[in-house]
Amino acid sequence: MSIQPQDPTFKGKYSSFRKAWEQRWQEKHQEAQHHNESNGRDRVKQQSKQIANKKNRRPRVRIFPIWLRIIVILLFCIIALVVGLMIGYGVIGDGAPTDVLKTETWQHIIDIVTKPN
Repeated sequence: MSIQPQDPTFKGKYSSFRKAWEQRWQEKHQEAQHHNESNGRDRVKQQSKQIANKKNRRPRVRIFPIWLRIIVILLFCIIALVVGLMIGYGVIGDGAPTDVLKTETWQHIIDIVTKPN
């Protein structure tokens, strides 16, 4: 005689479904435990191989060194700033775009901003 829990969702015709589901769940659980145990051993082997490979590797030689990348990025930023100033002063401000590169223009702007009251 088997003892059925007093769960209202698994009464009558659903009891065989519940038994099959529990059996399948236990099989999956056992497979997962076995898989995790074998993966643990494999993971240790892979880590030891990776450590051995890192010791045997040559250092990476970069074709485009980091210091050169930084300089190139700074140059692009300066170029973008100058182009933005020329567009803003020449197109939006109705002035000559090359006037942005003159020191007299900037001196005039500074004088306007710092004008004493």
